[in-house]
Order: sequence, then structure tokens, then C-alpha cells
Amino acid sequence: MCWKNDGILLFQFYQRFLVYHGVDERMSGTSVLTQTRLLSPPTNPPQNIEFNFRLNEQNCLSLLKKCNSIEEFRQVHAQILKLGLFWDSFCASNLVATCSLTNWGSLEYACSIFRQIEEPGSFDFNTMIRGYVKNMNLEEALLLYEEMLERGVEPDNFTHPPLLKACSLLGALQEGKQIHGHAFKVGLEDDTFVQNSLISMYAKCRQIDHARAVFEKMGEKSIASWSAIVAAHASVEMWLECLVLFSNMSNEGCWRAEESTLVSVLSACTHLGALDHGRCIHGILLRNISELNVIVQTSLIDMYAKCGCLEKALCLFQNMAEKNRFSYTVMISGLAMHGRGREALRVFWEMQKQGLAPDDVVYVGVLSACSHAGLVNEGLKCFNLMQSEHGIEPTVQHYSCMVDLMGRAGMLKEAYELIKSMPITPNDVVWRSLLSACKIHLDLELSGIAAEKLFQMNSRNPSDYLVLSNLYAQAKRWDEVARIRKEMVEKGLIQTPGFSLVEAKRKVHKFVSQDKSLPQCERIYDMIHQMEWQLKFEGYKPDTSQVFLDVDEEEKRERLKYHSQKLATAFALIHTSEGAPIRISRNLRMCRDCHTYTKFISMVYEREITVRDRHRFHHFKNGTCSCRDYW
Repeated sequence: MCWKNDGILLFQFYQRFLVYHGVDERMSGTSVLTQTRLLSPPTNPPQNIEFNFRLNEQNCLSLLKKCNSIEEFRQVHAQILKLGLFWDSFCASNLVATCSLTNWGSLEYACSIFRQIEEPGSFDFNTMIRGYVKNMNLEEALLLYEEMLERGVEPDNFTHPPLLKACSLLGALQEGKQIHGHAFKVGLEDDTFVQNSLISMYAKCRQIDHARAVFEKMGEKSIASWSAIVAAHASVEMWLECLVLFSNMSNEGCWRAEESTLVSVLSACTHLGALDHGRCIHGILLRNISELNVIVQTSLIDMYAKCGCLEKALCLFQNMAEKNRFSYTVMISGLAMHGRGREALRVFWEMQKQGLAPDDVVYVGVLSACSHAGLVNEGLKCFNLMQSEHGIEPTVQHYSCMVDLMGRAGMLKEAYELIKSMPITPNDVVWRSLLSACKIHLDLELSGIAAEKLFQMNSRNPSDYLVLSNLYAQAKRWDEVARIRKEMVEKGLIQTPGFSLVEAKRKVHKFVSQDKSLPQCERIYDMIHQMEWQLKFEGYKPDTSQVFLDVDEEEKRERLKYHSQKLATAFALIHTSEGAPIRISRNLRMCRDCHTYTKFISMVYEREITVRDRHRFHHFKNGTCSCRDYW
């Protein structure tokens, strides 16, 4: 009698549950339930109740794995209720996990099941937290963790990683630190899974010192640990540290780095101009991955183009089986950096023939290519096509490119008129483009207007003050120079020192102007004297107009002699084999004297020298430069 009453109550509960969740037992259509005899009443029911229970449990769990939609899941859920299996914690936990973590699941439905569990354990809480994070309900994940602690359920090593991911996505540093404290309190701080998540969380919150502290404290570092710390340094653009860490990782025997790590290291090579390191990463990718995807191939193209090896970038691009808009954008931008504007336009037209409509980002690359190559008419045509044919409203970036295009070509008044006609408020980049053009063409009147606009925006960029100061210096208006310099000091503005990077024997070396603390200082400075002596016979004369100080000519020549680019060139001549190409990366724009100097060096020493100054490449060979002296 007791069993009969229990059955009636269970059936009534089952029916109410179906109504509550909108499940119709008579649902038509193909179902996972039709694949089993579970719904058919057993002809010879087993006498052993425990055996029967476990058999039904296994059958239901098997059905759960076969579900491909929420409709099928609802039917299996109903069957579990009908058979009285829901109150078994294992079945309930599997229901929650299936519904919350599958792509077709419903987090709301999973939550309703979770709330039916009288005493959910750590697995259930962990599953729901993961579900919330997967569905970007990040605050709900943190609130559920708080409830977990309040109910006395002890977290395990699967609890904290998704919570730390939620903190990183929210930028919630304080909450992340609290979770770090909880992990320490319950003895999980030394768990590798937790530590890797902590490194990623601190990196996303731009607390690189904290990330490094967690990493260094780790006893045994996995590949995932190395990947996390490399990605952490890449996220804050500490590119040199990325290469050092990858080298240390390799020394520890972790050669099978994750693909994402190799892409991070490729980014470091790209920013540092470290071509040899980039080639090494390319080799590792080819050895360990059978087929490179479009993202990795595009990253390689970007690396080769920005490390000065444009021909290799073009070769990879042309051999790609599949190209997307991003691939074309990277190739167009690469060609723009090397001053090959007409080729960039050719790739742009080819992209459209392939049926890929250009977006605003592609047009930034195209306009930049026209600017660097002096293709004024082509740039104006593309600017008009962007609006008339593709319906793209120009952004501040596009106007900045146009001002740069006109400014470089000496059309300063036209550039100023364009700024005044802009339908959107010009930002600091637009005015800075005009100011830079004024410096090239020595226009003091317009430079004053551009500088005034920048200062009204409370510009904290010291280069704005320096450009104006240098313009006044060229005009020998030393009182104005002193006034600008004094204003910089009063505002606490300090210009980032110019430096040059050069790679030799798979190491990246950094040089700063006038630096006498170099390990091989004496040898490098002797080489500088030798270079200058040979260049004098070829007609080189220092361009002292590039020294913006009120000092005598001898002092100006001495200051020019030890510019960072010249120190890097001397080091490369000493440490590379005869005839080997030299590649230098600069953080600031090359001065006219260094440009002339490098042309002579390429001729006298018979070297191909590639210099990347910020966003542009100069290829020196046989006394000429690829830019054709177009500034």
C-alpha cells in the first residue's frame, strides 16, 4: 500500500512538473526516447529493486548524452522524474551540467533544476558557476559563489578558475584578490589550475607584478602556466619580456607550446622587429601543426611585413588557400608601411573582386598607403569611393589619414580647410597630423594653430610641445623655444627617450643616444669614428640643422654622431657577417641626418639596411632609400 501511494504521489508531482515547464508528454517528432525501450513497460521486471534503479539510471544518463536540443532534453528530464531518479544526486547533477554547459542548453532551465536540489554539492555549484560565466552572466557567477560559501559548501580546485575568469572579464581586481585569498585559505593556492587562472586574471587587470609573483612561486610549471605568463606580458605590451620568457620556456624543455602562445610570441617579434625569432616561431608552427589556420597565417604575414621582410609576407599571402577581410587588411597595411602604395591599391581592388566588401579598417590602410607613397589623387578618389560606393561614413581616423596625405604633399591649407569642414569634432590625432606636416614644410603660422588646438585639449603628449619647439629652433626663435621647454617642465612632461633596436645572433639589443654605459662601448664608439671617417671621403656632411639646441656647430656635430640609430648600425656592422642585411627598429621618427647617413653606409659597406621608424619602413641599398626621400 505504501509503495502504491508513493507511486501516485510521484506521478502527480511528475505531471505538475511537466505543466510547470511546458513539457507535453504527447510531444510528436523524433526523440532520443524513441531510440530506447525505456518507455515500454518491462515484461519481466527484475525482482532486485537496486539493480532496476541502477539500470534505469544508466539508461537515462545514456539518453542525456544523446540529446541535441532542449526539446529532447526536456523529454529525458521528464522520464527521470517519472522513474523517481531525480532525487539521486548523480542524476540531478548530470541534468544541471547538460542543460547549463551545452551550446543548445538553457541556463534558466538549468537554474530551475538546480533550485530543486535540496543539498547541492560543490559539483553542482561549480557547474552553475561555469554556466553563468559561459553565458557571460558574470555578476550572477560571483553571487552564486557567495551563496555557496554561506551554505557551507567547500570550494574545490574547479571552483575558482571560472570565478577568476569572471573577474578578469569584469576587470574586478578587488573581487579577484578576495577569491585569491579564499583559495589560499582552503589550501588551493598551490593548485596549478588555480595558479594559471590567477596569472590570467591579474594580467587582464593589468597587475603584471602580481601575475609574475604567482608564476615565480609555482613549483612545477606546465605548458599552460608558461602560456599564461607569456600572454600576460603580451597583454601589457611587454614584448621584450615575452621573448625572454619564451626562451626560458624552451630552455626548460617545453617545446610544444600552445598555438595561442606562439601567436603571442609572434606579436612580440612583430613589435620588436625580431625577424630571426619570428622565423624560429614559424618553424615551430610548421613542425607541430599540420595545417595553419587563417588567423595564424595572417599573424605570420603581419610579423614578416613589420619586421621588414615584405617579400616573404607577400609570398605567404599569395599562397593562402583561404583569405578573409583581415588577411587583406594586414597585407594592405604592410605594403603601406613599406611605401608601396600602388601595390596596396592593387591588393585592395583584388579584395573586392573576390567579393569581400571593404570596411572602415581596410580604408584606413588604403589611405595610409596613399599617404606614404604620395598618391594624392588616388587617396582622394578612395576617400570619395568609401562614402559614395560603400556607404562608409568617414571616422576621425580617415580624416587623420587625409590630413596626413595632404600635409606630406605640402597641401597644408587644403588640409586645414578639410579639418574645418569635418562633420565630427577633430581629435588630437588630426591636429597632430597637421602639426607634423607643418614641421616638414616649416609652416610656423599653421603650426601655431594646430599646437594651440592640441593645448586646448589638455594634451599631455610631450611630442606636441617638442615638435613646436623644434620648429621655433629651426627658425632660430630661441625665446619661443625656451618658453615651450619651460612649459613642459612646469607640466611635468617628459619625452620618452629615443631608442633603436637591432637583432644580432638571435638577441635584441637596445641603444639610446649618447649612451656610454654599453657593454662594448669602446668598440662601438671606435666603429662610429671609423664609419664617419670613411663617409667624409664620400661627401657626407652632418646636417646640424637637426640639432635643436642653441649650441655651437662642433657641439651639434658631436650630438649627431651618437644618435641611437648610428650606435645600432655600428653594433650590427661589428656583430654580423660581411654582406648580411641589417634591420633596425626605432620608437621615434628618423631624423634627416640619420636618413642621409644610412644611405651612405649602405653604399660604403655594401649592406642592405632596413629601418622601421614607428609606422614606416625605409629600405637602404646602394646609397638610395625606398622612400625616394619623400617625407
